[in-house]
Amino acid sequence: MVNRAMNIMVAEYDENWNELYKKEALKIREIINGELVDIHHIGSTAVPNLKAKPIIDIMPVVNNVEKVDDFNEQMIEIGYEPLGELGIIGRRYFRKGGENRTHQIHFFQNDNKFEIERHLAVRDYLKSHSEDRNEYGKLKEMLAQQFPKDIERYSEGKNDFVQDLERKAMEWKRKHGR
Repeated sequence: MVNRAMNIMVAEYDENWNELYKKEALKIREIINGELVDIHHIGSTAVPNLKAKPIIDIMPVVNNVEKVDDFNEQMIEIGYEPLGELGIIGRRYFRKGGENRTHQIHFFQNDNKFEIERHLAVRDYLKSHSEDRNEYGKLKEMLAQQFPKDIERYSEGKNDFVQDLERKAMEWKRKHGR
């Protein structure tokens, strides 16, 4: 089903994205408190010079992901919609801004090494590999123009590139001990 309300926009990198992350991370720290192990800015907005949809992705790592459900009301109070696992086992996903979201939070338990490492490896790989970063940005920009109101087709268009990117990033991480 095509979501006609969504308008997919890919923008040039904006240095304010890091400040927006820091503001939300502070709010999350205050709410999650004793459960929080670490918190990371992930996704395209965490990579300088990468074109991105202006949606801040945040990955808090917690002791027990099931306890995140206890904080749903407090997360709603600061504008987030709790959506459970939403397709990834062991995750708690929240979005802010509804269909025109501004932030996404992906909570993972600290022993979910695969998901945590995958997100961090891709971010760090793109920071240090400008050719892949630029190619990814161009692909996203082209797909946003081609499918401006169809997030499914936009995502499908990125799928092969992203899977290859994840593979390269994980190999790079293992090889360089990052």
